[in-house]
Amino acid sequence: MPDKRSAGLLVFRHTAAGGVEVLIGHMGGPFWASKEQAAWSIPKGEYEPDEAPEVAARREFLEELGLPAPEGAWIDLGEARQRSGKLVTVWGVEGEVDLEAVVPGTFTLEWPPRSGTHQEFPEIDRVGWFAPGEAAPLLVAGQRVFLDRLTEHLGMPT
Repeated sequence: MPDKRSAGLLVFRHTAAGGVEVLIGHMGGPFWASKEQAAWSIPKGEYEPDEAPEVAARREFLEELGLPAPEGAWIDLGEARQRSGKLVTVWGVEGEVDLEAVVPGTFTLEWPPRSGTHQEFPEIDRVGWFAPGEAAPLLVAGQRVFLDRLTEHLGMPT
């Protein structure tokens, strides 16, 4: 069985003060509801071997946020294996995202467990712009490397 693979976009913008902010989303659903540290993610999702990761990253951005991915030159931030074993590929792209316009996709989960009751939850329950140093402790550990790669590419301190 091939490795599970996921692809996503790390959107960033330059601030008036000369810094950078990145867009990340807090994972939805009951497991993450009361967690803040290591409970945020780069908008991303799984793809099948016959789908190009770039196509999947664009599709997943739309599915998770309800908005098209920003247009612009993509920066290849490479791959990283998460603790789960999933191989994640991420690109950086400069752009603006109106947080008020985000309409997250949903997923269905049996909740409470073994109750027979199925509920819908948002894939991402909130999004925000953060300086990389603020975003790092919020992101799941396996995705923090993409912040480092982005800030290095941009010649900025982490």
